[in-house]
Amino acid sequence: MAAVQKLPQRGRLIPLCFLLAVLWEVGAGQMHYSVPEEIDKGSFVGDIAKDLGLEPLALSERGVRIVSRGRTQLFALNPRSGSLVTADRIDREELCAQSVRCLVNFNILLEDKLNIYSVEVEITDINDNAPRFGVEELELKISETTTPGFRIPLKSAHDADVGENALQKYELNPNDHFSLDVRSGVDGNKHPELVLELALDREEKAVHHLVLVALDGGSPVRSGTSRIRVTVLDANDNAPIFTQPEYRVSVPENMPVGTRILTVTATDTDEGYNAQVTYFQEKNPGETSEVFELESTSGDITITKSLDFEDAEVHEIDIEAQDGPGLLTRTKVIVTVLDVNDNAPEFYMTSATSSIPEDCPPGTIIALFNVHDRDSGQNAFITCSLPENLPFKLERSVDNYHRLVTTRALDREQFSFYNVTVTAKDGGKPSLSTDAYILLQVADINDNPPTFPHMSYSAYIPENNPKGASIISVEAHDPDSDDNAHITYSLTEDTLQGAPLSSYISINSDTGIVYALRSFDYEQFQDLQLWLTAWDNGNPPLSSNVSLSIFVLDQNDNAPEILYPALPTDGSTGVELAPRSAEPGYLVTKVVAVDRDSGQNAWLSYRLLKASEPGLFAVGLHTGEVRTARALLDRDALKQSLVVAVQDHGQPPLSATVTLTVAVADSIPDVLADLGSIRTPGDPDDSDLTLYLVVAVAAVSCVFLAFVIVLLALRLRRWHASRLLQASGGGLVGVPASHFVGVDGVPAFLQTYSHEVSLTADSRESHVIFPQPNYADTLISQESCEKKDFLSAPQSLLEDKGEETFSQQAPPNTDWRFSQAQRPGTSGSQNGDETGTWPNNQFDTEMLQAMILASASEAADGSSTLGGGAGTMGLSARYGPQFTLQHVPDYRQNVYIPGSNATLTNAAGKRDGKAPAGGNGNKKKSGKKEKK
Repeated sequence: MAAVQKLPQRGRLIPLCFLLAVLWEVGAGQMHYSVPEEIDKGSFVGDIAKDLGLEPLALSERGVRIVSRGRTQLFALNPRSGSLVTADRIDREELCAQSVRCLVNFNILLEDKLNIYSVEVEITDINDNAPRFGVEELELKISETTTPGFRIPLKSAHDADVGENALQKYELNPNDHFSLDVRSGVDGNKHPELVLELALDREEKAVHHLVLVALDGGSPVRSGTSRIRVTVLDANDNAPIFTQPEYRVSVPENMPVGTRILTVTATDTDEGYNAQVTYFQEKNPGETSEVFELESTSGDITITKSLDFEDAEVHEIDIEAQDGPGLLTRTKVIVTVLDVNDNAPEFYMTSATSSIPEDCPPGTIIALFNVHDRDSGQNAFITCSLPENLPFKLERSVDNYHRLVTTRALDREQFSFYNVTVTAKDGGKPSLSTDAYILLQVADINDNPPTFPHMSYSAYIPENNPKGASIISVEAHDPDSDDNAHITYSLTEDTLQGAPLSSYISINSDTGIVYALRSFDYEQFQDLQLWLTAWDNGNPPLSSNVSLSIFVLDQNDNAPEILYPALPTDGSTGVELAPRSAEPGYLVTKVVAVDRDSGQNAWLSYRLLKASEPGLFAVGLHTGEVRTARALLDRDALKQSLVVAVQDHGQPPLSATVTLTVAVADSIPDVLADLGSIRTPGDPDDSDLTLYLVVAVAAVSCVFLAFVIVLLALRLRRWHASRLLQASGGGLVGVPASHFVGVDGVPAFLQTYSHEVSLTADSRESHVIFPQPNYADTLISQESCEKKDFLSAPQSLLEDKGEETFSQQAPPNTDWRFSQAQRPGTSGSQNGDETGTWPNNQFDTEMLQAMILASASEAADGSSTLGGGAGTMGLSARYGPQFTLQHVPDYRQNVYIPGSNATLTNAAGKRDGKAPAGGNGNKKKSGKKEKK
């Protein structure tokens, strides 16, 4: 392919035609063009679009551009025509100096596919430089004895052009004595010589002026002149001669400045002044004369400037040797610069990407760069490498171009960026290397859903919590970045007891804190099962779920509920039936209660809070069973009222009470008959009788107190006498100790009296019965049923017959203290000391006073007996012999001993629901005798 370019008018219009040949080498991928130097800027060089097979408008679309290595851009692309044009004026001599061919190499880059094409443009020479001599005037001295035919070398001219435009010939102005002869050297250069044609005669003409003209072969022809001044001297017929016609030396480029590299030597066969040789270095245009220095007397050549193989591989030095009179000879020194590995590889980054998505496929091109080493040979052989374990590799292209491509998929969560170090290493010894750094950011894509650190969560919240209380805080993590890592929390829609779950629970979408929207009730539900969802803000968004179990903790907010006995709805009072023949432990009823709470808050305990007859009934602590604590007696009231308390174990504990009415009867008709016979007296005299009764009880109490004091004094005296008898070896050795009952260590004859105050409904007057004292539980004989009044007997009788009487009596029950549960009133229903206390309610006090008054009346009545038999207490006269002590209430626990904290009790009898052994035996025998 050829193109014709017209040269611009310079002085006058000279049409010149240059054939621009462009060769497309398919195998090498290289395009060749040629262009003359000094053409105008924007001149056509070649049709790049056509050679690439593209349309002109497609060049800009595919991003075609010129890539060159660190030099001034000489060419440019015309985007409209698709042609290669000059970017500025081109000076061939500046680019290539004296080189025969001047080639400019660069690359064409197609950015869309990152294809590289090599372009080579040859700069053709034009005759734009005239020959020039090193000196404008040359002075020669010739002896007059010089014979014709003598040759004198002249200064050569230098033409920067090459080829036909270079120096072609020399011309000398016409004269009679000299002619010009041109010789071609080994290097092809033409060297003029002045030839003496006619002998000189100094006397005729001492100085000859000549003009030497140097002509090139360009069109138009350019020339240069040098004036020659020839001075005729006397005889010096021998010029200096060099030892070598041409000197060659090789010097490494790192040779230090000041080093002598060569010594030239010229000899002159003349003698004296005519044989003194002086060396001169011919000054040629260029830098060679500045690199080396020639010693004029010795001929030593030294380095004055650092050598650089990359700037010039060969240096030529023209040296002249001149003797004293002025004869000279010429030689040439060729200095070859040897390359050393003094240049590290250089990077030229053509294209690079700063960010790449993490989902890019393997083989994605990251960067395109060129590596160049200014050295030559093995020193310029470059190898590029990457660190290990990186997801990248290098692909080599043409002209030391390399691509950096990915080898596998990237993961930003593992490495958010890569600082890729590309190392270029040459083949020198030692080798030099250069590192290039490519910072690559890995752009995030939403490829990771939020994750919770736990598979499931559990939270606990007490019931009755305030609205808006924080329950738990959950947090999910997303390894992505920016919006892809921004997490939003939500609840999965569900229902609980027919209501949406969002009405119970809410979650802060930003913080993940779960709040309670209402106060929870453990009795309604114990736990909530829900799902939490964490969403990121990616496109598309990703999510993950986690289960949350919220357990409601029970609080003691419900008092026990009594299921049985339930309050009747008709306003009546429920009655439980207890037969009088019930044994101790008989199940009367059972209190059934429940607590809506759970755990310890629902543990219930039962206790008897209040009873009309303390000690008669007991309540199971954990079962709530109401059982008889002892056998029922005839004196026990028909209607027993019990208050049972049910208490849970919460903090604080809550309780509930229920009142039980127990009817003591064998059957329902008996209950109705007894209740119908009881009516309230309407006689106003009843109040007077009550007053008299109170006065009598007070009087009897005083008498009984005096009796107890006298009895204690007698017992102390008897005890003192027995101690004396024991000391003397006699006395009451045979008397059993169990026949005495002592209080706080003092023996005493105490009688237990049972009294009854009956108000009959069939009489307008109240009857107060004072039975005889009962000795069944004290000192009465087991065999005797006779009526004796030990209280009215004289002291001497007690002392003389005491041994005989006591030996016939049953041993008393030693356990005569009441337990805490058997004591009347509140003392029997509360925990406390085992020692007795004085009755603390009005009813018990009145009954005790009536008992004391009755005992005192019987003791004072001389005709009264001991009640018609043991165990009857004088009641047989009214009710018949079948009425025994089992029908009469026992108030022995109400006897208080002044000065002591003890109360007489029959604990064993109370616990078993039976009378003591001795007493029961007497009662049974007495009953049989009464029947007989």
